[in-house]
Amino acid sequence: MSDDLAVIGLGYVGMPLAQEAVRAGLGVVGLDTSPAVVEGLTAGRSHVDDLSDADLAEMLRGGFRATSDASVLSGAAAVVICVPTPLSEEGGPDLRAVEAAVDAVAQHLHRGQLVVLESTTAPGTTDTLVRSRLEATGLVVGEDVHLAFSPERIDPGNAVHRFRNTPKVVGGSTPACAERAQALYGRLVDEVVVARSTREAEMSKLLENTYRHVNIALVNETAKFCHELGIDIWDVVRCASTKPFGFQAFRPGPGVGGHCIPIDPTYLSSAVRAQLGYPFRSVELAQEINQSMPGYVARRVQDLLNDRSRAARGAKVLLVGTTYKADVADQRESPALGLAAALLALGADVAHHDPLVPTLRVRDVVVPHHDDLLEAASSADVVVLLQPHSRLDLPALCRAARTVLDTSGRAPAAASVVRL
Repeated sequence: MSDDLAVIGLGYVGMPLAQEAVRAGLGVVGLDTSPAVVEGLTAGRSHVDDLSDADLAEMLRGGFRATSDASVLSGAAAVVICVPTPLSEEGGPDLRAVEAAVDAVAQHLHRGQLVVLESTTAPGTTDTLVRSRLEATGLVVGEDVHLAFSPERIDPGNAVHRFRNTPKVVGGSTPACAERAQALYGRLVDEVVVARSTREAEMSKLLENTYRHVNIALVNETAKFCHELGIDIWDVVRCASTKPFGFQAFRPGPGVGGHCIPIDPTYLSSAVRAQLGYPFRSVELAQEINQSMPGYVARRVQDLLNDRSRAARGAKVLLVGTTYKADVADQRESPALGLAAALLALGADVAHHDPLVPTLRVRDVVVPHHDDLLEAASSADVVVLLQPHSRLDLPALCRAARTVLDTSGRAPAAASVVRL
């Protein structure tokens, strides 16, 4: 069987891509190394927040199929690699999943095939690691096969900016490669932006997330000294946001989490140190500030307890919303992990409530989960609101709780509420 597109990696990036390709009338096959993922998708069960079971049913009716058999790559006109690139122990991207995916593609590479890497990585990866492994087959990139990089721009939980209406950046190893990639994505999105090469496309992804990382660090550090000065940082941001030019609002929080902001800028600073020999100081400082926030929130909890002559040791602290983002069932790099660890180190009796992910594991400790939010809140010494999921009844929570430390700025004004 031949397919227009094979998507390697059926997670939060690969599935929206496959969905839009099916909607565009392409024949799509998805490849994943996880039997559980393949079995679930085949049975019509979506494991991705932004893709409902009904969405998946529509894809299956459109001919989409999932498999763990890499031989399907030999029949695909185009292959897009969407596998994860977590941090390695050295601080750069862990490319083992990319290497495995590229090796699988190389084993089934054929003339005329387009290969696109979407996995976030350091500049130069596409034209060194990926290209060398493809050309080891004897086929030449730009002549026999085509190679490009297109950074993923998936924002889980965003109901406005979806795959189709978010501009897609593509960079080719050669102009002919860029043209092939542009033609593919031109069928899937409203606007394709062509970069000068793969390196500019790779760098654009890192710059996007570094921009967010640095500005979040700016407002997080500002929040700390605003608290000491008795200034309401949330009102400061609200007022500054009324300026119609030259300002974009970023808000403080308990730290940064997810698949991009805590990780992608580190790829860049690691590459700068390795290739140029000096630090990317603004990124490293931002990392230091943002990583300090869970510990800062723990100290704020301790201060609230001290105000009531209550020690942290033995105090009941309830964490509410432990995913990295509101209305997204994903705990990757969630600040809740660092906060729970800090509170446990202080001797606090920590529990949590999250309607999306009922399990919170900190190293070898499983933090108890309470199904009844209001009952748990009423018995807690301090409730820490981390992610204000839409399923949470925040007014009821604030009425039930003795003290709520609101790190999200979303809790209603109440006598029990203290903002970060």
